[in-house]
Amino acid sequence: MKSYFGGVQMVERKISFYSDGYKLDGSLYLPDDYKDGEKRPCIIANSGYLGLNAIYPALFSRHLTKLGYVCLGFDYRGFAKSGGKAGYCRLEYEVEDIVNAVTYARMQDEIDINKIGLIGWGMGAAIVVEVASKDERVSCVAALNGFYNGTRWMKMVNTYADWLKMNKLMEEDKIRRVVTGESKYGDPYTFYPLDPETDDVVKENLNPVEGFGPEIAYVLGESIANFNAEKSVANISPRPIFIAHGKYNVLHPVEEVYSVFRKAKQPKHLFLLEGKHNDFMFDGHQVFHELIKKLDIFFKESLR
Repeated sequence: MKSYFGGVQMVERKISFYSDGYKLDGSLYLPDDYKDGEKRPCIIANSGYLGLNAIYPALFSRHLTKLGYVCLGFDYRGFAKSGGKAGYCRLEYEVEDIVNAVTYARMQDEIDINKIGLIGWGMGAAIVVEVASKDERVSCVAALNGFYNGTRWMKMVNTYADWLKMNKLMEEDKIRRVVTGESKYGDPYTFYPLDPETDDVVKENLNPVEGFGPEIAYVLGESIANFNAEKSVANISPRPIFIAHGKYNVLHPVEEVYSVFRKAKQPKHLFLLEGKHNDFMFDGHQVFHELIKKLDIFFKESLR
């Protein structure tokens, strides 16, 4: 089994903050050479669907702290040890969680409040685009391997018959929430079907992580379908955006990145990775290290 947890060391301080009254669990990651009194640039690394701080935010942080950044990662409400109704996943709630993470980061002595950047991975890419479009405290944003128009993406990766079934489930759940006050819970991939190769990586490397893969409320389907960060991306300018995507990504097809990049305004940067979705997301993988190099160039330029 490949490991997310070896090879690169950093200083981790457990933190918590509140979002809409829910206590969120997280970590502040510091470079080994950090000295008291310094103000460093901060990167808030955000998970994708079902992601936990212990997986991709920690992975990015292990490498970015080595380059001198302070990093912050956390679990969205409803996941792992964070508060909120377990498995109740709505993208608009995660937007709010990240906005509150920015507020928390600005309170930390180690962080330069004028130099805060965001990373969003997978589904988190659309979420950080939406955050940055609304929150001018964010200096720059990196959106990685995402989808940006929920309905378009759902139609793209499902057959027409499956799309109709999803619509039926979403309508039934909307009625259920009105009548009973509760959403139905079920398989986490009901509205987020994985391609076979992504599924293999998830089963081998993510499923063993404690807290990963709970049942998810069906309200997720409606939330994805209604989420359209592509409409907001132009509002990020004149702050910079970096968009990276695997050339061979089947889960989030590369057409998604071309579409959102056309809508983004300058300064904007596009980088196509020699990979798929998460096949390269490991400490020792060459494609991941190339991504880190590009991110470092982007953040150093954007956070000067």
